[in-house]
Amino acid sequence: MDKELMQERRGFLKQFGATLGAAGLGAAGVGTAHAAVQPKGNIPDRPVKVGHITFLTGPAELLGGPGQRGHILAQEEINAQGGLLGKRKIETIFADESAGTDANVKELRRMKLSENIGLFTGVISSGNTPALGPVAEELRLLTLFNDGCTDFLFDKAVPNPKYTFRVTNIQSADGITAAIGAATHWPNARRVASIQPDYSYGRNVFEHFVLALGKLRPGVEVVSESWPKLFSTDFTPHITKILAAKPDLLIVGLWGGDYVAFYKQALRYGLFDRMKVATTLAFGGSPQAIGKDHPDGVLAGVHANYHFLYPSAERWPINKSFVERYHKRWKEYPSFEADGAYIALYLYKQAVEKANPLVGGWPEDEAIIAMLEGTSIDSPAGYLHIRADNHQGYKDAVTGLSKNLPGYDFPVWDPASVVSIPIRSITAPPNWAKPGHGHNESTAAANWIKKTWPQA
Repeated sequence: MDKELMQERRGFLKQFGATLGAAGLGAAGVGTAHAAVQPKGNIPDRPVKVGHITFLTGPAELLGGPGQRGHILAQEEINAQGGLLGKRKIETIFADESAGTDANVKELRRMKLSENIGLFTGVISSGNTPALGPVAEELRLLTLFNDGCTDFLFDKAVPNPKYTFRVTNIQSADGITAAIGAATHWPNARRVASIQPDYSYGRNVFEHFVLALGKLRPGVEVVSESWPKLFSTDFTPHITKILAAKPDLLIVGLWGGDYVAFYKQALRYGLFDRMKVATTLAFGGSPQAIGKDHPDGVLAGVHANYHFLYPSAERWPINKSFVERYHKRWKEYPSFEADGAYIALYLYKQAVEKANPLVGGWPEDEAIIAMLEGTSIDSPAGYLHIRADNHQGYKDAVTGLSKNLPGYDFPVWDPASVVSIPIRSITAPPNWAKPGHGHNESTAAANWIKKTWPQA
């Protein structure tokens, strides 16, 4: 990249406080995942039961599998130290999210009422968290969703959460991050085509990407929309439709096995040679799932959350150590789902340890919740903050361009291309009006962008 172009791109990103070429770490955080504590009072030695629902089969296992493995790694590490507060081991009951939303709701009830779980984690689909969140609140079950990142969860389904939290960046950040990445690397792209899974996640990506890009690069025109069903296998009709529209830029919200099938079919049609391609989740599944045939120069999203090479080992040893331990245990590299599931258990551990001296024994959920609200933790992805007003997790958003580099059997990010954005720059602030309260947009974030982002 020539020096003048690099300076121009850095200037563009400056308005967001964003960086190009390295993942920034934002403001200082508090807490550390592995601090040793001396517990106060009598701690029971019976295990803490955890329920974890995620995709264990099918195309979505590319996300759910790494999440389960991240959870198991954290559980094994905590148990090796004697358990929570040195006394209470963690035992996890797993269930397959592929069973469908109704079955997942029934399983959540069974886990609480029959198995007496004290904590619930997991969930990938943004169609499932809005169904499970209200049930968790009804059951008074402390819940740390690892994903299922739809804004709808806390905007509408659980507008005043008590027991329900989420550690993954909110879904609207996904499309906005991709828009900033695309505007940074391809400032002249105006004709946009879209291919999205035909359910809430795809609708959200499309809305927020087009809205944000339109603010950043005036004159954007949507020339083609494709809406394949989730877990489709044949994308040929959509690919030919996109090619016929002759876009400058394609935004792709396909994920898991769907994205793998799409990019391999698109290669046969030369799609990547004829347009720029931005994605929200190309690198969201298991890193090893993407082959060396994947083209360079694709904006390869990770749900705006985490890539195993960023933050870099030199800047953030916590990530380096996590990647080494995960790779040693599972013989693969972690994804953002692995990071999210792993840090959720450590977030719970940290809250228990902070509450223990205040209550002089094992803390009840009320005390744990008080320690979770407004807390931060140093995670592999950088600083993770849980906002007190909506129980939503926030960390700096990241994306980058794909590149086949020596040392890996799959593509990673070109280090010079990585865009890191402070999450506060792309999410609505606390107490911003929620949908239905004076605005018709799908999310608070969409309304905030329309009202506050200047037209470039």
